[in-house]
Amino acid sequence: MRFHSSNEIVPNAPSSQTTASAIHARLRRDILCGALKPGERLRVNDIAQRYGGGTIPTREALSRLTAELLVVYLDQRGFAVAPLSQEGLEDLTRARVWTAEVAVREAVRNGDAAWEERVLLAYHRLSKVSRYNSEDPPVQNEAYDPLHREFHLQLFSGCGSVWMVDTCMRLFDHAQRYRSLSRQAVVMPRECEHRDLVDAILQRRAEDAVALIGEHFRLTARIVIDSQEGD
Repeated sequence: MRFHSSNEIVPNAPSSQTTASAIHARLRRDILCGALKPGERLRVNDIAQRYGGGTIPTREALSRLTAELLVVYLDQRGFAVAPLSQEGLEDLTRARVWTAEVAVREAVRNGDAAWEERVLLAYHRLSKVSRYNSEDPPVQNEAYDPLHREFHLQLFSGCGSVWMVDTCMRLFDHAQRYRSLSRQAVVMPRECEHRDLVDAILQRRAEDAVALIGEHFRLTARIVIDSQEGD
C-alpha cells in the first residue's frame, strides 16, 4: 500500500521487481528447455517486447540469469544464452555425481518414513507420464520435466541439508539443457533407471543407490557427446 498526501489509500502499482521476476521465470524456462538456443543473442528491447515488460525489469532478469550462469554478458555485444560444450558437460556431470553421492548416501542413512513416502509418491507420478508425445519424430512431453525434477528433489530431500539439496537441484536445472539434447538425439527407454534407483534407496542399499544415480547422470552425458561427435 502507499499513501497520497490526502491520506487516501490506494493499491500499489505492480513493482518492477515483480515484473523482473516474471520475465526471469519465463526466460529461464525457455533457456532450460532449449527454446532459446545456446549462444543466441538476447537483445534487451526484443526480450522486453517478447515477454511483456520494460527494459529496466528485463535487464534485471538478464542480470539474474547471468549470475546463475545461464546467460553471459559480452562486452560490446550485450547478453546471450550461455553456450554449451563437451568440456562444460563433463565438468557439470562430475559435479552432479559428487554432490549426488553425498546427498543420496546421507538420505539413505537418515531419511525417515515420511521421506520414503515422498520418494514413492514422486516416482509413482513420474512413472505415469511419458518422456515423449511422439517418438518418431521425437517430440518431448512438457508435462514430464516438472515431475522428473520433483522426483530428484525428493530423492535428495532426505539428506538433512537444505544447502546440499539446493546445490543438487541447481546442477539438475543446468543439466536440463543437455537432457533436452539427449532426448532429441536418441529415443531410448530409461524408465528402469528410476525404478532401480528407488528400489535401492527403499532397501537402504546406499552403495548401489550411489552407483545407480552416478550412472544415470553419466549416461545422459554420453548420449549427448556421442550424438555431437556423430554430426
